[in-house]
Amino acid sequence: MTGALSPSHWLIILVVLLLLFGAKRLPDAARGIGRSLRIFKAETSALTEDDKAEKTAAKELPQDTAVAPVEAVPTRTSNGTTV
Repeated sequence: MTGALSPSHWLIILVVLLLLFGAKRLPDAARGIGRSLRIFKAETSALTEDDKAEKTAAKELPQDTAVAPVEAVPTRTSNGTTV
């Protein structure tokens, strides 16, 4: 046994899935998984692009430039107190 599933194994798995979930629910489940994978790929590529943009922006800044800390701005809550 090499660890790979043979076509007969896949057929048994398919029959078990059909018995468990029924023929009506399997296409809906596959469609949902497909949508999830597309969203996951889009988010992953967006994160990669963000990382590239941050590296490019970091290269454009001079190394001796210090970034000033951002001061907290007081905000008022719904009851009128300042946070």
